[in-house]
Amino acid sequence: MFYGVDLTSRLMLGTAQYPSPAVLLEAIEASGAEIITVSLRREGVAGAAFRNILSESRCRLLPNTAGCHTAREAVTTARMAREVFGTSWIKLEVIGHADTLQPDPFALVEAARVLCAEGFEVFPYTTEDLIVGEKLLEAGCRVLMPWGAPIGSGQGLRNPEGLRTMRAHFSGIPLVVDAGIGAPSQAAQAMEMGLDAILLNTAVAKAVDPAAMARAFGRAIQAGREAFEAGLMPRRDMACASTPVFGLAELA
Repeated sequence: MFYGVDLTSRLMLGTAQYPSPAVLLEAIEASGAEIITVSLRREGVAGAAFRNILSESRCRLLPNTAGCHTAREAVTTARMAREVFGTSWIKLEVIGHADTLQPDPFALVEAARVLCAEGFEVFPYTTEDLIVGEKLLEAGCRVLMPWGAPIGSGQGLRNPEGLRTMRAHFSGIPLVVDAGIGAPSQAAQAMEMGLDAILLNTAVAKAVDPAAMARAFGRAIQAGREAFEAGLMPRRDMACASTPVFGLAELA
């Protein structure tokens, strides 16, 4: 549940870099996603035509502030997105490093504080830093979106222990792994750790068959969540026989 909205799918899908609108719609349908992200910059290029294409998916839109590097720029973009898309939901990105696209934690918290005060329901793209997470919650956010790895890198979960710690610390807060997921197995790993959802784009958009890849991600995420809820066996340092030694024949 995000900001009081119940959803059945734990996959959130980006809408950039697809070879055609038809392929984009096929991928969205195959994924089972109920939330799709869209950049205001993309909207500025394609206008109402792209908005009409997205409406065919019947998914809930999550506009983002992609490409913003200051709190002021992000806040302005969010305000414009609310007017264009008619939603108070906003995925807040404030990039602090040009190469890694790591979020600027100071500007992120500053922008989140302003937007939450204005009634936005903010989905902040952050790192697995616990202090930054606390500050974002204090600002009014009710969900956190820690990165798995740099955007578009496909590296998967570079700091799984950090994400596990974050899951334990923010036990009642929805956590969405955002960025860096390149394979369904990586998405399943995050879900097995108890995280709540996955947001991805490049791994599907750049696949040879985006619809098939979207379907694979949807299934992997569902399987990972079911495994978490079923209760994964603990890891052991030593072997433990699955067949009991009790009742074996004594040959001596």
